[in-house]
Amino acid sequence: MASDGRVERIASSIRAIPNFPKPGILFQDITTLLLDPQAFRDTTDLFVERYKDKSITVVAGVEARGFIFGPPIALAIGAKFVPIRKPKKLPGEVISEEYSLEYGTDKIEMHVGAVQPNDRVLIVDDLIATGGTLCAAAKLIERVGAKVVECACVIELPELKGRDKLGDLPVFVLVQADESV
Repeated sequence: MASDGRVERIASSIRAIPNFPKPGILFQDITTLLLDPQAFRDTTDLFVERYKDKSITVVAGVEARGFIFGPPIALAIGAKFVPIRKPKKLPGEVISEEYSLEYGTDKIEMHVGAVQPNDRVLIVDDLIATGGTLCAAAKLIERVGAKVVECACVIELPELKGRDKLGDLPVFVLVQADESV
């Protein structure tokens, strides 16, 4: 990882909000990172430096904060951007993947044909916690015959062991955060 102060600047620009959205949660708020143009640029630059020579053809951004970081990375590395959305948000034909939550299930969707067999895909989100959403996104992409090269997140909550759910799928993270209030 770059030892030029960028990761420290990124980490210090993320605000931790105790007891949001419910008691006991320490929410990692990236909106303060977005208010700091240098930290936002550093975030994008670090991802671009990592992926520019990896023959990525698709950057898939997970709703909603993956839509913030994914497009500038895709543009900089010459890849297309594909949104992975919550149900009933994409018009036209979609494929979906259900995944487990603490209580119940949820689903994500992607346009049919947006990712092609043999595409090399980078999945981008702001945070990896339990890994459920990233795992579902990877399954969606693999179902169409594409290869997930890596998952890239700004923040990881390591105590929740999200990497375990992803098995052998590589994960790259800029900032390790403490989740305890």
